[in-house]
Amino acid sequence: MSEETLKTTPLYAAHIAAGARMVPFAGYAMPVQYRDGVLKEHLWTRTHAGLFDVSHMGQARLKGQAPLAAFEQVTPGDFKGLKAGKQRYSVLLNSAGGIIDDLMAARPDDNGLFVVVNGACKDNDFAVMEQALAGLVEIERLEDRALMALQGPKACAVLAAYIPQAARMVFMDSIAVEGFGTDLLLSRSGYTGEDGYEISVPASEAERVWTLILTDERVRPIGLGARDSLRLEAGLPLYGHDVDETVSPVEADLSFAVSVKRREAGDFPGSARILAELTGGTARKRVGLKVLEGAPAREGAEIADDDGRIIGIVTSGGFSPSLSIPIAMGFVPQAFALPGTRLRAMVRGKPQHAEVTTMPFVPHRYVRKL
Repeated sequence: MSEETLKTTPLYAAHIAAGARMVPFAGYAMPVQYRDGVLKEHLWTRTHAGLFDVSHMGQARLKGQAPLAAFEQVTPGDFKGLKAGKQRYSVLLNSAGGIIDDLMAARPDDNGLFVVVNGACKDNDFAVMEQALAGLVEIERLEDRALMALQGPKACAVLAAYIPQAARMVFMDSIAVEGFGTDLLLSRSGYTGEDGYEISVPASEAERVWTLILTDERVRPIGLGARDSLRLEAGLPLYGHDVDETVSPVEADLSFAVSVKRREAGDFPGSARILAELTGGTARKRVGLKVLEGAPAREGAEIADDDGRIIGIVTSGGFSPSLSIPIAMGFVPQAFALPGTRLRAMVRGKPQHAEVTTMPFVPHRYVRKL
């Protein structure tokens, strides 16, 4: 996609002013890093607070007579049981039980279901929902809103100075609130493994709010490069890389997204495959790998057993700034998925010792109770 056809977020001018290096991502010109560079941005987020522009993602309201019940026709989560003020992670499924996308859905108020989907998938996601839920819900795409994420151990203190209610929220709370002189949709969640918040704000107010948050010396702008290394350390999958329409929630180690109530009912897309995998296991599983020598094993690198037989593939990989070692995620047969299993990562044709490890690589620091 040429530079002329890339879309821009409402924060584009702010990124340019801050010296960001812009790259194409999901059809948008997005900041991959700022002047500090990816390594420093990553470590700053782990110790202070990082501010991310995620306005490329798709935001929508699902409205109608019973939007929560309707949403269960395309996801395996218990949305009829979703309480007001709460948010839930889920997956949009195809009829074969493959993942069309992963998403967040919340009830910040009484105005239907607030859904956030991945930027590269949003047009297809909403088309799938519209077709499957025709006559049941109205999908109002919120093209006039920006989305930013404030992540890190200092995020709560920073945000609570402007929005006192933020300090009273716990992980996966979601509220509609006035803050920074405008209306916000605020959730205590994120994609880094750190405590933090995602803030939906009117596009017209986005640059002002962004600039105001950055006046706090504990906050720095963070680009896509550090966002990727942070989510990798947190063991969080990236759609289109670690999961796609061929991968089921069970294979992806996302079985928690299939609620107990829905398992019992068996009334979600691809339920036959997914329920069989829950009871009988899968041929492959997403695992974490510590690469014990050499260069990082990146996406596409083959995984071999100790005898040199190719058994799997790396779907995400890189250097962990927090651990100072290469780490990766990928798919291997179930027999090789046990933590401690010794494998080989093929990097530029050279086998490098690797070991299956539990995820996350770096412990999550979500605030689950006050």
